[in-house]
Amino acid sequence: MTDKIVVLSTCASAEEAGRIARHLIDSRVAACVSITPGVRSVYRWQGVVEDSEEVALTIKSRRDLFDALCQELRKVHSYEVPEILALPVVDGAQSYLDWLDRELARQPEAEA
Repeated sequence: MTDKIVVLSTCASAEEAGRIARHLIDSRVAACVSITPGVRSVYRWQGVVEDSEEVALTIKSRRDLFDALCQELRKVHSYEVPEILALPVVDGAQSYLDWLDRELARQPEAEA
């Protein structure tokens, strides 16, 4: 098991997806955000079944940055309750995992 995570989210438009992705990258809580347009979501919201077009975000990060990532995502997201689901990365190509580490905020130093 690695310390890397993939965080899933959705948003209302391609414009919002681009803005969120750029913010997460600039904040260094994500190394990469893949944007997938044309996602259809069916869900219950405030007692009503909704059926809407959304844009999916696949966010690559690290477990110790999850709280900061959530905070940054909520700051710029238009939804009252945005989807934020973290999945563990069991393994991956070492060169890609190393690249993730170089692009993310530094891990806090261990306390002495």
